[in-house]
Amino acid sequence: MPALLAVEDLAISFGGLTALSGVGFAVAEGEVFGLIGPNGAGKTTVFNVVTGLYRPDRGRLTFAGADLVRLSPHRIARAGLGRTFQNTEVFRALSALDNVLVGAHASLHGGVLAAACGLAAVRREESAARTRAGALLERVGLGDVAEVAAGSLPLGSQKRLELARALAGGPRLLLLDEPAGGLNPTETRTLMELIRRLREELALTIMIVEHDMDLVMGLCDRVAVLHHGRKIAEGTPREVASDAAVIEAYLGSASDVA
Repeated sequence: MPALLAVEDLAISFGGLTALSGVGFAVAEGEVFGLIGPNGAGKTTVFNVVTGLYRPDRGRLTFAGADLVRLSPHRIARAGLGRTFQNTEVFRALSALDNVLVGAHASLHGGVLAAACGLAAVRREESAARTRAGALLERVGLGDVAEVAAGSLPLGSQKRLELARALAGGPRLLLLDEPAGGLNPTETRTLMELIRRLREELALTIMIVEHDMDLVMGLCDRVAVLHHGRKIAEGTPREVASDAAVIEAYLGSASDVA
């Protein structure tokens, strides 16, 4: 399958501390690609570079053949990348529906001035966005809490709300940063089923940073492993789980993920 996202020789340092050094991988159209490794390995830094929050010191990033390195986060989102964050980042005082609408605004064409003037085309676009936001809440199982303040929702619901918000921009590539963090096993299984269904129904390509190896083994087609900012292995989940360097640096025992 052709690569949707290609990362080549990626390097970035912060105050003399090397966060990433020579990292490279490709994510094929339609696959679920996992990025794993110990805390501080550079996984979230990769996400931050790909989505434009950080600019790399060196390297090449292409998405559907287009260069991402010099694009702003807003333009990267419009190009078709959506993401969630390691720490849940819902707007707590806003309703669940309004949280999803925030994610939709990156893909809307009407500007602030046009909206203020009440132009008919903008009103229609905003109405369509609200309808789509409601449908996304239904899709992730939150249709009954559309008007509830996001901050009052339990963590599992907030995770699904973040997922709906990331989907609101209509991404081709969805980046999920520790989606199972803080969830119990039952919630994690429910989330896995949701991600699997979204991939199939929306024809998504998905990239996941995750420590929960059950989720990684159950969802990912391929996995890359980072350690101290370098890639030390890449392959299927089973292949990396039996890699000696990965076991030593991260997993501890191949039986832990058998």
